[in-house]
Amino acid sequence: MKKLLVGIFCISSLTISAQKDFQGKAVYQSKTKMNMNFGNRQMSEEQKKRIEQRMKSFSERTYVLSFNTTESLYKEEERLGAPTEGRGGRFQSMMSSFSNGVQYKNVKEKELLESKEFFGKNFLIEEELEDLKWKMTGETKQIGQYTCLKATVVKSIDDVDFRRFRPRRNNNKEEEKEKESEIKREVLVTAWYTPQIPVSNGPGEYGGLPGLILEVNAGRTTILCSEIVLNPSEKQVIKKPTKGKKVTREEYDKIAKKKMEEMREMFQRRRGGNGRGRGRF
Repeated sequence: MKKLLVGIFCISSLTISAQKDFQGKAVYQSKTKMNMNFGNRQMSEEQKKRIEQRMKSFSERTYVLSFNTTESLYKEEERLGAPTEGRGGRFQSMMSSFSNGVQYKNVKEKELLESKEFFGKNFLIEEELEDLKWKMTGETKQIGQYTCLKATVVKSIDDVDFRRFRPRRNNNKEEEKEKESEIKREVLVTAWYTPQIPVSNGPGEYGGLPGLILEVNAGRTTILCSEIVLNPSEKQVIKKPTKGKKVTREEYDKIAKKKMEEMREMFQRRRGGNGRGRGRF
């Protein structure tokens, strides 16, 4: 099996390298299991189902990866949003501010750029593409018509923690530090890649394997490729995003966390009838 896969990789590499204008498009379905912990709050089953349905719309998304031999653009597929009204509408409107932007990767130059709009302000996150130390397992499985190999890596990731939007019950700084440490954690990432498409790329920030990554499992999130088109008739020009204030990933995370904290305080004031306030960047 290994010799067969090596042969496939070599043939595919020669074929693709001979095509100067080689391009491809891969569609991915991303699903994240949400921690639906309602605590001691008294809620009916109908109320819980409504909340779960709202959360589902944010935890299940479709992305498109457009790529050539060295570059790629990864962005969420546009979808129509339902009208938002009342409390649920305010929540949905707020959560829509956390949607992903356009991500550009250059695997040859180890460059990653991400353009995001956050509460009406544009940011351009610049960072070096992480050199993931993948571990090959030798396991294989079929995804669609492609034979895939398994690779794993331990990676530090950030989870969206909706506890940030809960009002504070006390000012215990140790408790706040504990919550912060729970958001950033190390997880085992499992990737399935196919040497039949020998581009060192994949969904999101993932790549660095001798083949296109078709599936990723990281913590609560699973990303699975549902469609691949090689050399599509409609060619796409892959350009670096340039829109937005240039920041590092660390700077952007600090801005986002501060804004989330302001939103939580604002909701708490509204709930307590102390007026309305709005923070700024």
